[in-house]
Amino acid sequence: MQNYKLRRLSDQPIIKTSDVRPAVAGFEVLGAFNPATCLVNNEVIMLLRVAEAPLATQGYINVPLLEEHDGVPTLTVKHFPEPEQPYDPRVITLDGKVYLTSLSHLRLARSTDGIHFTIDDQPFLFPTRMDESFGIEDARITLLDGKYWITYTAVSEHGPGVGLAVTTDFKTVERVGMILPPPNKDVALFPQRINGLYYLLHRPMVSDIGKPSVWLAQSSDGVHWGNHQFLFGGRGLVDARYEWEGGKIGAGSEPLLTDEGWLVCYHGADPTHAYSLALALLDKDDPSVVLDRSQHPLLFPELPWEKEGFFPNVVFANGWVRWPDGRIWVYYGAADSGVGVAELVRG
Repeated sequence: MQNYKLRRLSDQPIIKTSDVRPAVAGFEVLGAFNPATCLVNNEVIMLLRVAEAPLATQGYINVPLLEEHDGVPTLTVKHFPEPEQPYDPRVITLDGKVYLTSLSHLRLARSTDGIHFTIDDQPFLFPTRMDESFGIEDARITLLDGKYWITYTAVSEHGPGVGLAVTTDFKTVERVGMILPPPNKDVALFPQRINGLYYLLHRPMVSDIGKPSVWLAQSSDGVHWGNHQFLFGGRGLVDARYEWEGGKIGAGSEPLLTDEGWLVCYHGADPTHAYSLALALLDKDDPSVVLDRSQHPLLFPELPWEKEGFFPNVVFANGWVRWPDGRIWVYYGAADSGVGVAELVRG
């Protein structure tokens, strides 16, 4: 892992929040970030996370969410007086309940050169179920068994779980449903079966005991998952040299098979919530075996648009593509406000 580097291909974001139009009348786009990506016929397909919120009202917080009306999940806006004390711009507790201040969905974008993208005006996946009532976030795309499997974080008042949808053409999409219940997120599917089984990486969320860590699971059908086992966690708790992953940790995009093993991009966050990117290497025949990990972050927030935004000091990758000539481009969200791209190089 020590021979790999991430080299930015642009010192400016390739997608900015201002490039995306709101999908809901009376809403504004707060962020376009954390894209899932794949390569389809030499075209980069991207599923952006787009966070939208109702236009601001002086002295009030407007919370968008789904509520059931006559048994039908319906987009609703709740209005609350703005707290006098400082509050997290993303998550807020009002009247004893926790809400998100925006509603995220997945928006499709396309590019033939991997840099300049055409972004759809309408959502590709929008919350429609009560287990998605607080939004759909941070997708991953894996080509598997001739279909594109899309895993995403489905958020509701019960917490974040993992949803699955599949498509063959990125025109129509089928929701399979929730495959891992709350609290869980950061799911990345392996792009092929190993010893006849499907595998995925996931990140259970912990409370008083334990810390966030990357886990491995198996399945015979890709929908029902078991044999969950701890894979690796943040080393910053026991070694100050790894403080950059001492707060949070989670898997990024789908693992890539190389001659050395399965290459995994993951994110780590330090105690101040600054996010960086790193790599792990898993055995190709037994991905429960961790062969190597980065000793230092390969990418961390340095540029102004990576350090300043809706949620500052974040680089977060859940999409990469391997071009036919072997180049690997990593697409990353920056400060919950835009998208950057870097090339993974050796040497």
